[in-house]
Order: sequence, then structure tokens, then C-alpha cells
Amino acid sequence: MTGILSGLRIIEGSAFVAAPLCGMTIAQMGADVIRFDLPSGGIDYRRWPKSDNGTSIYWASMNKGKRSLAVDFRRPEGQELLTELITAPGKENGILSTNFPMRDWLDYETLKKRRADLIAMNIIGNPDESVAVDYTVNAAVGFPLVTGSGNNKSPVNHVFPGWDVATGYAAAMGVLAAERYRNRTGKGQQIKLSLSDVAFSTVGNLGYIGEVQINKEERPNIGNSIYGSYGEDFATKDGRRVMIIAVSVSQWRKLLDATECHDSISNVEKEMGLDFNLEEHRFEARREIGSIIGPWCKSRNLSDIRKIFEENNVCWGPFQSFSQMVNEDPRCSTKNPLFAEMDQPGLGKYLIPRIPHQFSEIEHKHTRAPRLGEHTIQILADEIGLSQSKIGELHDSGIIYEAENEKKR
Repeated sequence: MTGILSGLRIIEGSAFVAAPLCGMTIAQMGADVIRFDLPSGGIDYRRWPKSDNGTSIYWASMNKGKRSLAVDFRRPEGQELLTELITAPGKENGILSTNFPMRDWLDYETLKKRRADLIAMNIIGNPDESVAVDYTVNAAVGFPLVTGSGNNKSPVNHVFPGWDVATGYAAAMGVLAAERYRNRTGKGQQIKLSLSDVAFSTVGNLGYIGEVQINKEERPNIGNSIYGSYGEDFATKDGRRVMIIAVSVSQWRKLLDATECHDSISNVEKEMGLDFNLEEHRFEARREIGSIIGPWCKSRNLSDIRKIFEENNVCWGPFQSFSQMVNEDPRCSTKNPLFAEMDQPGLGKYLIPRIPHQFSEIEHKHTRAPRLGEHTIQILADEIGLSQSKIGELHDSGIIYEAENEKKR
């Protein structure tokens, strides 16, 4: 595969979201990412959602562009194979990415004895390496208590694993930063990236910590309103809902032009003594503004609103179910170069995205996920130099697994 990271090789041991997303991002940019799994596939291999035949759509979606090595790393022979692969010579080799505990044979200092300039990205839960997952981290950083309407005081945890996704991309950046440092200095290193550290740092970067310490204020839960600016959701005549945003003055004026409510809004401004060119004033008067915009939306179908808003370049978007997104939104179709319809073994044809980055000099192609163990023999022969007879012995002893035998399982 060609790509902006062509030539770079990463060995990945991963589960859940953050670690496989890190590897997939790098793989889709052209790096050779070799994912190792147990011959049984590991805990993600049959994770929901699954197709009717039991193939994990999740696993296929999170491992695009990688090569798959199936090896029993619970046994010493399998551990030695992976150690050789992780510490293999070569300027652009010697990089490990994992969220597995780095101890015993996977201990960084132990691996470093085999390759002094080894780079190892280790994604962990908490900084002290205790267990944490996205939903426990999110519960701790305040967002569930400001999610939902103001009438609901119970916490609402998200269904989108945002901290996993942020950590996955941060891990990819960390791997590339460490590789650049190694190119300059010849030194490898271990990088520990905590899921909770990503979350807490993000909360601080967004100003939530400063709001508490400086202003002594607790952020309220305000439903779908945008705190400190103008953004509200409204129902349409045909039972759909839309999200309307006016953060800038330009966006605000375009909304007024589209809804033809300048006079009504001006009257509200005068009555309240506010200036709606200021976003904090729009936030303060969001209910009064909504009493004007809401009926306008309620009297029109979504298609009519779409036409008017697009003509006026309003910042808005329809609420969509996943099915509506797939069936109605051209951004989620082959009309968008992000997607291609590809044949994934075990699943059939469906829309598969490439990386979202648009590089001007390199075109990144769409890639499918491997079958479990699809590249086992190729990797052991080409990257470690094992003979066919040795590979046969490892296969017969159950230490390795090749995809061609999947139907026999």
C-alpha cells in the first residue's frame, strides 16, 4: 500500500476502541500495521454489532488497512515470535502500539534489551494504570450532569465513546511524534497515554475547570442549547427536528434573512434591552427567540426548510437516525469521496470510509479489514524469515493460525 506513511511499520496488540483506532488511522495513511490476535480472535473479534452469520461488523470497521497475524501469545513460542517481530531491525520498524498491560514478556525494558531504540505506545485507563473505560471516565468529568434538559437532574452518560476516539487519535499523534524524535536523536521511548488524562486535559482546555475555580460557577444542563451562544433544536411540520446555530453575527443575520423575522426579533431586543449582535445576549434570550423561530419551523416540512436554509447559507442540520443518515444524506454515500462500496469478507458489500484527511499530494485509497490470520504465513516468512517447515510446525502445534482454515473451525 502507498500513502503518506508508507514504509513505517507498527506492531499492534489491541482491544476496544482507542488502540485499534490508533493503528487504523496510521494504517490508512499507508503504514504497515500488523495486528496480532489469539487464534480465537480475542475479545473484540465477535463484538456487536454482528451480521446474521456472526461476523463482527465492529471488528471489521476498526481494523481497515491492517495485516492480521494470529498467534497464541499465551505460549512462550508465540511470545518469542512477537518479540522478534516487535524488535526487528530496520529504521522504520521497532514500534509497538498496545493497550495490553506491558508486563512480563511485553515489558518495555525487557523488549528494549532486544532493540534499544524501541518505541512503545501504551494506552492505559488511569495514570496509575488502574482500570478505566470511556463510560467510567465520562462519568467523572462532569458532562453527564450537564447533558439533557434542565428538568432532568439525573446523570445522562453519552452513547458516543468520545474519550476513546480522542485517545485513539492522540495515540496516533504520539506514535508519530516519538518516531520523529527517534529519527532526530536515535532514541526510542515508551509513551503512556491515559484515557482519563485525555478527558481531564480536554475539560481543562475547554474552560470548564477555570469556570469552577475562577467564576465559582457550576455549568447548568440546558438541553440542546449552546452555552453562551445561540443554538436550539426545533420540530418541523412533518415530525422531524432540526438544529439551528447562530454563533457569529454573520450566521445570526443569515438566519433572520431566511426566516424573515427581522421585525419580530427587533421587537424582542427592544423589550429586553439586549443587543442580539452579541452572542451572550442571544443566549440569554434563547427562549424568546425560540418562540419566533420555533413556529416558523413547525409550519414547514424538512424539505422546505432545507431549501430555504441552503439558499441563505444558514448554519443548521437535521437530526437523523443512523438509517436516515445512510439513506438520505449524500455525505454518507459514494457521492462523498470519503466512502467507497467495498466487499468485506464475511460481510459483503457496504460503505467503507477511508481516512478523512485530504492530502493535496497523495491520494489515500480505501482499504478493507483483514480476515483473522490472513497474513500470518506471509508475515512470519517475510518479516521474521521462518522457513515453510518451521511455519508448518507452528501451525500443527496450534501456535499460529491462518485464515484459509477458518471454515474448518
